[in-house]
Amino acid sequence: MLKHFITSAITALTLTAGSAFAAGGAGEIEDAHFSFEGPFGTFDQEQLRRGLKVYTEVCAACHGLKYVPLRTLADKNGLGYSEDQVRAYAAENFEVFDADLDDTRPAKPADHFPANDAVGAPDLSLMAKARAGFHGPYGTGINQLVKGMGGAEYIAALLHGYTGVEKEEAGVTLYENKAFPGGWISMGPPLEDELVEFDDGHKNDVHHMSEDVAAFLMWAAEPKMMDRQDAGFRGVLFLAVLSVLLYLSNKRLWAPIKHARND
Repeated sequence: MLKHFITSAITALTLTAGSAFAAGGAGEIEDAHFSFEGPFGTFDQEQLRRGLKVYTEVCAACHGLKYVPLRTLADKNGLGYSEDQVRAYAAENFEVFDADLDDTRPAKPADHFPANDAVGAPDLSLMAKARAGFHGPYGTGINQLVKGMGGAEYIAALLHGYTGVEKEEAGVTLYENKAFPGGWISMGPPLEDELVEFDDGHKNDVHHMSEDVAAFLMWAAEPKMMDRQDAGFRGVLFLAVLSVLLYLSNKRLWAPIKHARND
């Protein structure tokens, strides 16, 4: 019975992942190795900080993060900034409308990243979760279960998937992108080599910047991922110990009765 259940569960996971991949179209998504993948993965704090810089200097021009509180930049399992750093970042980079002032003011840590719908671009707060379901070339349910949801791979592949080919349809310029379902996207290539300079001297080519901002957007969508993994690990460990204790207690309680029957 247990064997049948496990087989059915594995089959369901595989079919689910396969359906999600098929639904996403025939985009070419490359597998990427992110530090937060797997049951014991953790966010790379330096990568998240680089990703935030890419978002701030490039992506924020068109895309918002309206569901992400600025104060979470100080989370220890996230970017790990100090409160003063968060306060300075918020004030320097964003303005929000204050109903009490009936005017805009510099953002504060208590505010969220501003929404940005000026050009109709999607909000990026949950993008990594919205594109979940793929992991690795023709990923299976087991790959996703072990390695992670896969939304970050899609974002990274999309950002460095432009071929440089353009076409115009109905007055709209479209750009060929190997990762985008259908192969053509209306968003122009947002990144180019050396567009953003990093303080740590990290590589700033399109490929690396794509992975950095993809990791940051994964954190934006799942800021409590590490806390949940830790709680899950503790829960499994507790249940394992409890199972052993119950098994030993059961044997001890029934041992006299078994011996009495044998006699």
